[in-house]
This record gives sequence, structure tokens and C-alpha cells, in this order.
Amino acid sequence: MEEIHTDMSDTADIMKGTTYTISELAKEFDITPRAIRFYEDQGLISPSRKGRRRVYRERDRVRLKLVLRGKRLGFALSEVKEMFDLYDTAPGETAQLRFLLGKIKDRREMLEQQRQDIEAVLHEMESVEKRAVTVLEEMGEG
Repeated sequence: MEEIHTDMSDTADIMKGTTYTISELAKEFDITPRAIRFYEDQGLISPSRKGRRRVYRERDRVRLKLVLRGKRLGFALSEVKEMFDLYDTAPGETAQLRFLLGKIKDRREMLEQQRQDIEAVLHEMESVEKRAVTVLEEMGEG
């Protein structure tokens, strides 16, 4: 990503690391700026401001990446926020890792149940399909 350069006051920001615009992050993660603002409203990311402009740092970028990954894995935004809060306040990462392991276990169990349900539905559909073909053949339509 390209660094933002507007005036000499940005020099301190650049020394702290690369910064990003909302448009750059939206493009990188293929989401809308509105979605990024929503995650900000939910307290998941906290860009600084330069006037009315949001300035995102690497920390915001990483958190955004984790939010999107959490969503893909089926975590609620409140669960992602709880993990961030644990990471920010807990000594070390023990609490966050225990929480994460519990959530992974719960999600895995749910996905396994969904897999069983899908397999059952597919089996039933196969039976119905075979029956329909047989009936059509008996009617001379097959």
C-alpha cells in the first residue's frame, strides 16, 4: 500500500508505519467503505483522524483482516470484538486463546452437524430422483 502524504505533520505518522485510506482498505479487502465505517462504529477498528479524513494504521488493517476472517468462519461480530478486548486487556494471550479454542470447538460441532444434515438431504434427494426416474420410465416418458 502507498503511504499518505499531505503535509509535514504526516512525517511522524509515516515514522510510526504505513497508513491507509478507507478506499485503499476497501479495495484490498473487496468490501465497501460503508462496511469499514460500520466496523468502526462497532468498535472493531479505531482509525485516527486528520480533519474529516480517517487514517488507518497497520493495526486497523490487521484487525479488519481478522474481522473478515472471523465472519467467514461464522463468528459473530460481538465474538470478534470480545477476542479483541481480551487481547487488549488480558495479561498475555491465554484468555484470548482459551476463548478462541472454545469458539472453534463450538463452530466445528455446528459445521459437523450441518455436514451430516447436508449428507442426509443429498441422500434423500438421490432417492427421490431415482423414484421419479422410475415412475417416468414406467409411464413411458423416461
